[in-house]
Amino acid sequence: MPIPAAAEMSDQPRRRTFTAQTKLRVLAEIDGATDVGGIGAILRREGLYSSSLTDWRRQRDSGALGALTPAKRENARLGRRLEHAEAIIAIQKKVAALLGIPLATPDSDDRS
Repeated sequence: MPIPAAAEMSDQPRRRTFTAQTKLRVLAEIDGATDVGGIGAILRREGLYSSSLTDWRRQRDSGALGALTPAKRENARLGRRLEHAEAIIAIQKKVAALLGIPLATPDSDDRS
């Protein structure tokens, strides 16, 4: 009688992915390892191969793991949203002018 597979086991192995933050943390720990066998212990604990370190170091040295990469992407996204919002405001101003609707300005608010 075959043993049923556990629910969490799948037919296809899944490739592990690591965030840039995790890669940088592990590399910093590896770079600071001074004990004999320290690097091997870290690799075993993290479940990594030394070839992963080679790839990660190459990524770090090329700037691909830089902490500013997500910020640059976020800035670009926010820039596109700002352009979109400014275009909407410009259209709203044109429609208001065509309809003769006065626009409120920061100096002419209705506060008393």
